[in-house]
Amino acid sequence: MTSSTTPPLAERRFLPSWWPLAGLFALLLLLAALRPLALPDEGRYGEVGRWMAASGDWLAPRLNGLPFFHKPPLLYWLEAASVTLFGATPWALRLVPALHAGLMLMALFGAVRALGRFSGDAAGGARLARSAALMLAASPAFLLGGQYVNHDMMVATWISVAIWCFALAFLRADARRRPQPALALMGFAACALGVLSKGLIGLVLPGLVLFIWLLWTRRFGLVWRLPWLRGLLLFAAIAVPWFVLAERRFPGMVNYMFGVQQFTRYTSSGGFNNVQPWWFYLPCLVLLLFPWALFALAQAVAQVRRRALPAAQGTQGAAALPRELLSLCWIWIAAIVGFFSIPQSKLVGYVLPVMPPLALLAAAGWQRYMTKRRTAPLWGAALAVLALAIVCTVNVMAGRHSSRASTQGIAHYLARAAAPGDALYIVGGYPYDLAFHARLQRPPIVVQDWASQRVTAGDVWQRELFEAGDFDPAQAAQVLQSPPAALQAASTAPRAWVVAPADRGAGLDGLRRVTQDGYWVLYASPALAAALGNAQ
Repeated sequence: MTSSTTPPLAERRFLPSWWPLAGLFALLLLLAALRPLALPDEGRYGEVGRWMAASGDWLAPRLNGLPFFHKPPLLYWLEAASVTLFGATPWALRLVPALHAGLMLMALFGAVRALGRFSGDAAGGARLARSAALMLAASPAFLLGGQYVNHDMMVATWISVAIWCFALAFLRADARRRPQPALALMGFAACALGVLSKGLIGLVLPGLVLFIWLLWTRRFGLVWRLPWLRGLLLFAAIAVPWFVLAERRFPGMVNYMFGVQQFTRYTSSGGFNNVQPWWFYLPCLVLLLFPWALFALAQAVAQVRRRALPAAQGTQGAAALPRELLSLCWIWIAAIVGFFSIPQSKLVGYVLPVMPPLALLAAAGWQRYMTKRRTAPLWGAALAVLALAIVCTVNVMAGRHSSRASTQGIAHYLARAAAPGDALYIVGGYPYDLAFHARLQRPPIVVQDWASQRVTAGDVWQRELFEAGDFDPAQAAQVLQSPPAALQAASTAPRAWVVAPADRGAGLDGLRRVTQDGYWVLYASPALAAALGNAQ
């Protein structure tokens, strides 16, 4: 007879050691170095972090030198620290979401293993935790979402950490029905970091999931026994100071960030990009955790069938997950997917917070259907190879797509040829990655009919800039200028550069074409062009 703590041979072969997980994290870091910045998001958010490090202003995130308050500053703080340590490269920016993806992975493993110990099946919990961690690590959510420079992976990680911490705290309540205080305080801290990552959802979503779960499991009375005083003080100490300081320096910032950028975006029936149908996130869940999400679907089917069978039959093939954990996973997924399905504007990254419970359900489905099969190791290896092949293919294709819109060639030319005092004008668009790649020390002058844009612009880059300029009108007057005066000044300046789309010709008379990089063309003022010719 085999020991009850010894997994079947097929399961042992499929379970990862730490080396495969370390290898997948190394693959994540490698993929993060192999493609140019994706536009607009990575160029926008990456430049805000680079500018914070270059300017030394760690209070106000700035885009093109203007206060940019779409999101709180934690991403930019960490980006600024990373580029200070490793240089202003795309990899240094992507290290921030990659480390958060690693933390999400560790939190999933640690929480499931701890819950296994709590339920009296430490060995089974460890096996389930390792399977879930491997499935998450070998998925597009981890290997692609974990290297994309925006706020989504960060807030997803802190939301998941908060839910795990509070759930463990409630499940480990002592004989006097007091939740475990250390875990609860970690949950409060994770909520605070979630708020600093992307605003109110860092607090609202963990609260929503836990509220429904506690009602469902009839544990809501434990809420009143949380260490509320210490928890709220810890939350406030982490989350509140930046908002107070930024509001004092830029009055109206809090209303703009929470009222306009979050509440209005969530409740608006139009006017924002990425309008999608209500079911948009259902295929996203499958794609983000492909192919492992199919086992989560199998687990769901098994649970429905088990409820439909008579009690004697329903106990056969029982789920490896405790009932409390099963309910937490499904409530976690349903609450967050439902929350983000309400607004018309939808993005794939919004459902990254549900990847940990989805991976856990996939691992339970694997254990239910595959561990007794002798071919399970081969199936596990084949599916992992399939997932990695898809990820690498998507990474290459995304890199090629980003290269077509990139301004790296122009940026490198400017880095070699431009003097510190040269003026740089951008006409007919806004290449988000130009300032980052050129390591600009002063923001470029963006030329648009800004009076007209205030009336007609939708959810586009022009609105980002002129709304940012409202918080610093003096700086906006310098970097947001209108034709024809701005173009006239550029053509007569002794040293001025102009970047414009290749199909833009109006207003550029007198400027000399210097070089072209795909969609973008670099021009020089006549005096500067003559100086460049003499230097050559």
